[in-house]
Formats: sequence, structure tokens, C-alpha cells
Amino acid sequence: MVLIKALSSSYLLSALNNGVLVRGLSTSIPQHAAAATTKTKTTLGRPGMKNIVLVDGVRTPFLMSGTQYQKLMPHDLARQALKGLVSRTGVDKSAVDYLVMGTVISEVKTSNVAREAALGAGFSDKTPAHTVTMACISSNQAITTCAGLMHAGVYDVCVAGGVEFMSDVPIRHSRKMRELMLKLNKARTTGARLSLLSQLSMKHLVPDLPAVAEFSTNESMGHSADRLAAAFKVSREEQDEFAVRSHSLAHKAQEAGHLSDLVTYKVPGVDQVVDQDNGIRVSTPQQLAKLKPAFVKPHGTITAANASYLTDGASACLICTEEKAKEMGWKPKAYIRDFTYVSQDPKDQLLLGPTYATPKVLEKAGLKNCDVDVWEIHEAFAGQMLANLKAMDSDWFGETYMGRSGKVGAPPMDKLNLWGGSLSIGHPFGATGVRLLMHSAHRLIKEDGQFACISACAAGGQGVGMVVERYPGATV
Repeated sequence: MVLIKALSSSYLLSALNNGVLVRGLSTSIPQHAAAATTKTKTTLGRPGMKNIVLVDGVRTPFLMSGTQYQKLMPHDLARQALKGLVSRTGVDKSAVDYLVMGTVISEVKTSNVAREAALGAGFSDKTPAHTVTMACISSNQAITTCAGLMHAGVYDVCVAGGVEFMSDVPIRHSRKMRELMLKLNKARTTGARLSLLSQLSMKHLVPDLPAVAEFSTNESMGHSADRLAAAFKVSREEQDEFAVRSHSLAHKAQEAGHLSDLVTYKVPGVDQVVDQDNGIRVSTPQQLAKLKPAFVKPHGTITAANASYLTDGASACLICTEEKAKEMGWKPKAYIRDFTYVSQDPKDQLLLGPTYATPKVLEKAGLKNCDVDVWEIHEAFAGQMLANLKAMDSDWFGETYMGRSGKVGAPPMDKLNLWGGSLSIGHPFGATGVRLLMHSAHRLIKEDGQFACISACAAGGQGVGMVVERYPGATV
């Protein structure tokens, strides 16, 4: 009853709880793919518009925070990703015109981490670099920023990526302590300093801890996801089943060698070479059922096992105009065709970015759901994923909240995140976008598809949608 009362203040949530969504969504993987359908488009190339291509991309192994990367700094990880990209592609660093990297929780010593990482990786000091932040879609923003610069004719070759380092986040002194220290710095006499120090109390020493919470609502993302799952009637069992699916698929992809975007890292002071993601854990629903709720206690359904975990990692990709790729002899993997960003209510629709972004970006590209061969959606929480799938599958939601004539249509499970996702592989906030792009490009090649749709939610009630197309003759 406590949870029901907490939800009743929102029309969206109360309406959904009154049974508007009637069909459940299975998280199991069908034994065979759906029957092939004729595509509405054969290619997304547009006359008179530059083609932007993905040459290749890499990432460091994504590790749980507090493990092998814990003694590093963010620019160390980002530098390793850039060095790995140069090694993988053979690109001459002087050929790169511009670099953009995303990050969320910035290290104060390297606030423009893109620049510091680029210099550390041996890029020319004449090559500009800047850092962007857009929560969990920061490296998506880095990619599309580069694409925009190239469409505008400013540059021909860019590197986009991102980094997040949760093993050592900035912890500030309290506001009172900061004010006192600034006044002490300005004090000119010993008497003035002693007078200020006499004001010091235990309250000054309480640190100002960072939190994964919305500034506008003061609610943690996990709490919001728990409310969203309850609103869409996503059960604990469904969430645990989806989490098991993610880890199982990631483990299978890892064993099959599909996660080839990884570059190994010999971390200073660590004996073993880091060569794989360390958060993939294959469990059973029975094991997951034993865990207690992590956010809404004791009635919540989100646990540590069906939510993405704090992760350290970095990524980078080389993108350029198609003309430049041909000139340089590079062999692209995919075209970056269309993208869009969306925003909605950060309280009750914080994590519904994929539902809003998917139809916008597909319509922009002139595609229908049936045209998409590969779907990659960021898995912040299993509950968030399933809530989005139910929202996409709801005529009422489409009509009432999106102004559509009916539902968006949920992606088929046999095309969705078949190599695992953020729940299993990990989610370094600033780096996940490139991982989604590389999985899309590589899956298109492995699965002999043509079009992929990428979407993700982000803090602030924002989201991204991207469409990529397999490049003719592309290989992994």
C-alpha cells in the first residue's frame, strides 16, 4: 500500500496502474528469428549529403569500480582507449582533425579529459579536443558532435569517445568548510585567521558526497526506475529474468569472441593483463530472487543484480567522411546515418528516452521497425528496459503521451541486445555510447543485417536515438 500511495500523485503512473497496459512481454529468446520482411528502403544515402562512416572503434575492458583500475585516473583509461584505436586502425595521428570525448563525473585536475588523454596518447598539440557531458549518452553526443562538424565541412576526420572512472570520484568538503577555507585564504593577519578557525566545528567536516540523483527532483535514478517498473507492472521475476538473459548473452558473446572491440590493458602495478570485462556473472533466477531491494525498501523490485553497476572504462572510435576514408584506404564498418535527442519529464519519465527517441529517429530515416535488423538499447536497469518495451507496445501511451495514432511497437527480443548489454558488460557513463555503436556495427556484419537502431536513456529525462547502416563489404 505504501508504494501505491507514492505513485498516485502522477496521472501517468496511476493510469498505468489502472490496467492500461494489458500485455506482458516475454524476455526469453525465441528459438528462431521472425520471418524475413521486405525492407522499405535499400539504403539511407541522400543525394547531396556527405556520408559519415565509422572506420572502427575500441574500448578498454569495462571493470567494476574498485577493481584493477582503482589506482588510475580517468585520463589514463581514455589515453589507453586512444592508443588502442591508433593501434587497431593504423591511423596516422596527424590525420585526425579533432577529438571529442564524453564524461559525466569529471576529475577536477583534468576537466577537459579529451585534451589530456589526446596529449598523453601522442596526438599533436595542434589537434584540438573538447569534452562533452550528457549523462549516460555523453559518448553518443561526442559521436554526433563529430558527425555534425564533418557534415558542416569543418573537419574530415574525427575521434569520438568517452570515459568514466567511478573508483575515485571527487568528494568535496561541505559548503560551510569551503566558505571557511576561502575566507582563510584571503585573511591577511594571524588574528583574522585565528578568528576564522575558532568557528570550525564538527559540522564543517561532514563531506559533500556525490550521488546518482536528479538535481531537479532530488530522487536517485534507482528509486525512479523502481517507480517506473511498478507503474508499468513489471514484476521482480520479469526483471530478474531479463538480467539473467543479459548476463547469459554477454557470457556467450565473450566466449565466442564477439566482443572484439576490446583492447587489452597492462595496468601499472597489476600483475595480470586486463583483457576482458569482469562484471559478467551467469546466475539463475533463483539466486537473484534472494537479493533484497536496493532502493525502495522493502517493497521495491530493483536489486543490485537487475541494475547496471558502477563501472570504470573508456572507449574511442574513428569516424570520417566517406571520401576521406577512400582517400586514406580505410575500410569502414558502417555509415552513421541519422540521430536525434529527446527530453521529457525528469520525474515520472526519467528513463523513457528510448520510447520517445526510437520513432523519431526511424521516421527521420524513413524506416519502419520491421526494417531494423539489429537493436541495441542501453540497459540501465532491467525494470527500465521492460518498462520501455511495454510503453512502446502500448497504444494508450502512444496516443496519450506521444501524440501518435497508436503504439510505437516494441523491438523483437530475437534482435535486441544479443551480445548482452549494460546490465552485464557494465556501464561507464561517459563511454557506453561507443560500445553500443560498435556492437551495432559488428552485429550487422555477423548477422548479415543492414540497419541498426541504437537508443538510450539518460539523466535529466533525456535520450538518444541513432540509425546506422552496414557498410558494403564490411568485416569485423
